[in-house]
Amino acid sequence: MSPIQQPQRTPVQGAQVVGRVAALLRLVGRKTEGMSIAGLVRESGLTRPTVHRLLASLAAEGLLDHDQRTGNWILGPEIFLLGSVAAARFPLEDLARPSLRRLAEESGESAFYSIRRGHETVCVLREEGSFPVRSFVLHEGVRFPLGVASAGTAIMAFLPEDEQETILSVWERHAGDFANGHTESVVRRNLEQTRLAGYSVNPGLVLEGSWGMGAAVFDPLGRPIGALSLTGIEPRFRPERQEFLGKLLLEEAHRMSSARTDHL
Repeated sequence: MSPIQQPQRTPVQGAQVVGRVAALLRLVGRKTEGMSIAGLVRESGLTRPTVHRLLASLAAEGLLDHDQRTGNWILGPEIFLLGSVAAARFPLEDLARPSLRRLAEESGESAFYSIRRGHETVCVLREEGSFPVRSFVLHEGVRFPLGVASAGTAIMAFLPEDEQETILSVWERHAGDFANGHTESVVRRNLEQTRLAGYSVNPGLVLEGSWGMGAAVFDPLGRPIGALSLTGIEPRFRPERQEFLGKLLLEEAHRMSSARTDHL
């Protein structure tokens, strides 16, 4: 092997490890209760020995913990500390919390703010409404593929057409476990309806009986970077009430888009 070839291989190997570590952290962070090693192997596509080795290393650094009661792997204390420091760069509480409170107060439903991360949405903030029956599909940290659920539909509908088609061209692989309820034809119809109305409606596609509506938040260049959403039980999202809820969402989404959204 020539002396030129060796330096070229090392960064690739290192980048591969970083990518695998990041994927495992995201998978564990999907739910507060974490994920089993069997689930991590299945979802990551890595071998069990590789996953076990990486989990042990992450636990040694405090980035993950092993819940002895459930057997699941959960986020560790170092993640909390890092997140607390990083939070100063992303003023979500200042910019999104007021809109969530107004939405929850005026609608009675649970209100959420989700951000776009690559081809996913991540729920980052939640505000409970006064209505006593709630949907628990959304919570902080949950991730959905773009085009799935109300926030992901609201964001994807206003992406450039070529970006939408790139996602739709591999839809089943992109949507994963959600592909059965979100067929390509259903998603295309939802995207078109969202562009026409300005807001999205999810008629229980993630979980039967759990409905949601969303409106995209845009950066100064007009790119969708996040979405406000409301979720609840089906009777609370009848057609006669959707216009009222959609108006609330669009008003607050416009308010956030008009504010400083560089870090949203």
